[in-house]
Amino acid sequence: MSLPQKVKIIEVGPRDGLQNERQTIPVAIKIELINRLSQAGFSNIEAVSFVSPKWVPQMATSSEVMAGIARQPGVTYSALVPNMRGFEAALAARMDEVVVFGAASEAFSQRNLNCSIAESIARFADVAKAAKQHGMTLRGAVSCAFGCPYQGEVSPQAAASVVAQLRDLGCDEIDLADTIGVGTPKKVQAAFELAAREFPLERLMGHFHDTYGQGVANVYASLEVGVTTFHTSVAGLGGCPFAKGATGNVATEDVLYLMQGLGIETGIDLQAVVEAGLFISQHLGRKPASRAANAFTARAQQTA
Repeated sequence: MSLPQKVKIIEVGPRDGLQNERQTIPVAIKIELINRLSQAGFSNIEAVSFVSPKWVPQMATSSEVMAGIARQPGVTYSALVPNMRGFEAALAARMDEVVVFGAASEAFSQRNLNCSIAESIARFADVAKAAKQHGMTLRGAVSCAFGCPYQGEVSPQAAASVVAQLRDLGCDEIDLADTIGVGTPKKVQAAFELAAREFPLERLMGHFHDTYGQGVANVYASLEVGVTTFHTSVAGLGGCPFAKGATGNVATEDVLYLMQGLGIETGIDLQAVVEAGLFISQHLGRKPASRAANAFTARAQQTA
């Protein structure tokens, strides 16, 4: 078994990480976080979402945030959009990439979108067409790819079916998202192997929440089957407003430490990410949820 020499890490903390925070985070803090991450070497940052403030109040300032950041050349800034209204806002904010989504669980789709999986994806047809017309990258996300808070088990076949539907929509890249963090390595590998029959493996991504402490293990398991792109969240920020009990995404610092140990290139400055994580965690009034970040910080304090 040979692991890849290089992987791509997409930082999702500013969007997927902060969306679940109850305290309102000032625009200036969000801008500073994105700027720090841009300077740390990420080639893709999921910065904001253009959704109804009624559903996700934290993202109500997305347009202001994008207007205020210092854009780094070569960095793709992504936004989650649920409909054409969201797409128009993303276009006005000069986003490079838009993200659409479909659940691998019919129960999750019905509970949160009041429609079937197929109907939810069909709603994105206009968004997909508009993204292509405007030269934007279109990414698809398969939520609840390994388990659902309502129906429980989700089969690899169900996840692969949604991958196929997102492929037909025109998605350039597709991620399998463990929204509630119940995935384990064997199940993750089975899902990616089936998904790769529907969509090129090199354009599939892993997005793991760390609810049961399996995030880093699932990243490694994905590497073993050839996945080379992962979503991570600085300081382990995150959760899901629509999935109770889901904790943060796997911490960027922990995944970078893994890659460093494996000799896999990321192009990202781990220390700069640790500092960005400390910055946002201090604002939130708690320690980072990253084991690596806390270990580095403790070591620095001992030697100071």
